[in-house]
Amino acid sequence: MVQRIIRFSYIIIIAAALIFTSYYVSAILYPFIAGALIALIINPFVGFLSYRFKMNRALAVIISIIALLGLLVLILTLLIQEMMTGFAYIAHELPSYIQELVFYFENYFKTQVLPLYHDLLSIYSKLGTDQKETVMDNIEKIGTGITTNVTGITQAVINSVSLMIVSLPTFLTVFIFSLLAAFFISKDWYRLTGFLTGIFPEKLTFTVKTVYFELRKALFGFLKAQLTLISITAFIVLIGLLILRIDYAVTISVLIGAIDLLPYLGTGAVFLPWIAYCFLTGNYTLTIGLSILYGVVVIQRQVMEPKLLAQTIGLDPLATLAALFAGFQLFGFVGLIIGPVFLVVIRALYEAKFFHEIYQFIMKPVK
Repeated sequence: MVQRIIRFSYIIIIAAALIFTSYYVSAILYPFIAGALIALIINPFVGFLSYRFKMNRALAVIISIIALLGLLVLILTLLIQEMMTGFAYIAHELPSYIQELVFYFENYFKTQVLPLYHDLLSIYSKLGTDQKETVMDNIEKIGTGITTNVTGITQAVINSVSLMIVSLPTFLTVFIFSLLAAFFISKDWYRLTGFLTGIFPEKLTFTVKTVYFELRKALFGFLKAQLTLISITAFIVLIGLLILRIDYAVTISVLIGAIDLLPYLGTGAVFLPWIAYCFLTGNYTLTIGLSILYGVVVIQRQVMEPKLLAQTIGLDPLATLAALFAGFQLFGFVGLIIGPVFLVVIRALYEAKFFHEIYQFIMKPVK
């Protein structure tokens, strides 16, 4: 019994040391981790070029990286082009919208706020001295609170913009190192995998290979799921906007599809201000139409995401949903990636009989 407790403690210490080491090493070497992921993505194309055209692997890797960068630049160019078209339309229409909104607020102020102000002034004049002081103190507190909040928000925005500008050189440096790491890792892929296979025991190698193949499947599955979700969102928005007879429906749907990837914001960053504006300006038909469309988009995202991730990654839908929720609660937006990845690793370790081996090691009879 004592030997089993010692073995169990030994396993716990090793696991804790591995987690601790991985955390701090990843914080330092994350460009190389990103490079390994890029190498993982381009390897199938590198293999195709090397086999089909009898090409030197180094040249095939360079072509693959250039092709990947070209694809990303093309996608960004198309998105920026569509966004610029949309912004040009907004810039053209915005003055009339602002004028309409100002007229609405002027009318609301005259019909609602001004009479209320006179009523409150009449009530205030009838109050005693102490009551007037209390009212003024409360008004000052509210004013101070609003000023503090506005100042805090403004400062946060300025700090965020400053941080982005300051971080740009670091981002470019990390990006270059990641590409260089991807080149060397992909070029020497078979040599590196052969070296790692040779220095580790056969059982450990089998376990690592199982986890690797499962993670590779999960990575491509996750990318496929996200692209599918974005496409579905853009398509639903396009159909809805065409039904509502909105101008530049294609541009707006592409923009909303791209924004759907943003953490915390999502499609609400476009729909909620739009719905609020339509409501304030009295366009209730469009308000109802956009609200229904937004509801459909949100519901389909919530319903389809766990199901698509489960299908493309190969996990149970309920387990995927639980992993997404737990990851989000623990790590925020990044947890939506960490949760399913953790689940994939656990499943891969289970299929490699890793937990069975640990159990056998702990329960092994004492000789």
